[in-house]
Amino acid sequence: MNVLGLSYMYHDSAAVLVRDGLVAAAAEEERFSRLRHCLDFPSRAVEWCLADAGLAAEGLDAAAFYEKPYLKFERVLRTHLEMWPRSWPSFRRFLPMWLSHKLPVERTIRARLGRDLPVLFVDHHTAHAASAFLPSPFERAMIVTLDGTGEWSTLCRGTGEGETLTLTDESRFPHSYGLLYSAVTAHLGFEVNEGEGKVMGLAAHGRPDLLKELRTVADVRGDGSLRLDLDYFAFHHDLVMTNERFRALLGPARAPGAPVTDAHKALAASLQALLEDAAQRMVRDLHARTGLTDLCLAGGVALNCAMNAGLLERTPVKRLFVQPAAGDSGAALGAALYASGRLAGGSRRWRMQHAYLGPRYGEGDIEAALRAAGASFRRFEPEALVEEVSGRLAAGQVVGWFQGRMEWGPRALGHRSILADPRDPGMQRRVNAKVKRRESFRPFAPAMPLEDAGRWFETPHESPFMTLALPVRPERRADIPSVVHVDGTARLQTVRPESDPYFHSLLRSFGRRTGVPVLLNTSFNGRREPIVCSPEDAVACHRRCGLDALAIGPFLAEKLGEEHENAGS
Repeated sequence: MNVLGLSYMYHDSAAVLVRDGLVAAAAEEERFSRLRHCLDFPSRAVEWCLADAGLAAEGLDAAAFYEKPYLKFERVLRTHLEMWPRSWPSFRRFLPMWLSHKLPVERTIRARLGRDLPVLFVDHHTAHAASAFLPSPFERAMIVTLDGTGEWSTLCRGTGEGETLTLTDESRFPHSYGLLYSAVTAHLGFEVNEGEGKVMGLAAHGRPDLLKELRTVADVRGDGSLRLDLDYFAFHHDLVMTNERFRALLGPARAPGAPVTDAHKALAASLQALLEDAAQRMVRDLHARTGLTDLCLAGGVALNCAMNAGLLERTPVKRLFVQPAAGDSGAALGAALYASGRLAGGSRRWRMQHAYLGPRYGEGDIEAALRAAGASFRRFEPEALVEEVSGRLAAGQVVGWFQGRMEWGPRALGHRSILADPRDPGMQRRVNAKVKRRESFRPFAPAMPLEDAGRWFETPHESPFMTLALPVRPERRADIPSVVHVDGTARLQTVRPESDPYFHSLLRSFGRRTGVPVLLNTSFNGRREPIVCSPEDAVACHRRCGLDALAIGPFLAEKLGEEHENAGS
């Protein structure tokens, strides 16, 4: 049974191939198109998934789409009619797109795949719930999904058991934590669906001094459900998120690129505090009704690492699972797994052990890309490359690390990473300013062997997908200043040797050299571009970002633009 999961048309298009209940391949379209948060039909991702599995489109049994377009159209149309005539500019823009592209999804999928196959439509939050629970290690667990909006739902809660999902309650548009977070993101001068992570990072720099004002527009109920006062918002009838009344209450909007003030930091901190309190309320309420202590989260809001850590620290939750592509790209995974189970009448559950589900490249492809770029490079055996790179990192170099299959999800996890020494207190500013070319307040993540986490973190939960911001032990913070955020936390990635032996070996080697088995790990990409996918992408990014070296496959590249006399040796 071969099922192709698809998400596209809004942001973070993706394709996932599930074979006999097991995930064979998964990738976001942006990695191939090089358009960040690409919304197009994921034609390149589909092509790669099928090719990697040695499968033609004729071998597919079904496609699964991550939402129900006609139900979503009902919501969009009804909302615009209710807000008429204020909604006319938005209506005039959205209606042609819906009629030409967003409603005929079934026809589009069949045309793109070149065959008349069954297309299953999975409710958006069911797809999120499936992406959260079905790959998890739990037999029974609570499920919470939070995002901007699906068809009507913005939040769903329920349980999973075996292969069965039971979603018992929901919040509906326009009352949405995701839309609230995006509204504040836009107010703070960052791009919606791009800048929410910046707001999360900025929050630690401020105090929640505007929490009272924010609660005026966002009423959090005892069970964590939300009611927005729509008099302060415009997203339900206009092309912008907020209105003048919102700005009068919470301060003037920040222009993109303008200085970040204490007032902006206070608003970010207040928003984060409100979200964390709400998430804890809804989980405590769900626990009281189910008695369960394992929790699965999905939806774009589930990428909020500080919120996730608070659930472990301040609720009855004992274990938490958030798969790495928790947003809309991950809904393609959920749709494929859910549809596969329904079509097969029950099948073995796939458990996510790692996120390395994307393209890999052979030594010949890598060498060809290096030669085409005029790179100076040498070939190493695996152990020798690990020692060479760890030595360079210990000496203060910033190194691109391109190995094995690309990660699934928005965060680099040691296969498409930029690595640096976290002991250098100036490294965070250096990498932000000269390599990533982004805001100075943006934090970086530490990667470390799982077996060392207890010596460095106060609450050493396993965090293989970088989805938890946990408190670093006070006595260790000065040892890794470039990955400790201003609030004493860090967005941890723990690495098991069985999941990624090569990256684990590099971490261990750096630890032997320095006494610190931790590396600064950030995504291998430049400003406003997706994480690199191919060797050509990596070489181009190496040149643009001014990395000191690039470890790509068995090769270590340094200077670009000239051929080394021993290149390839």
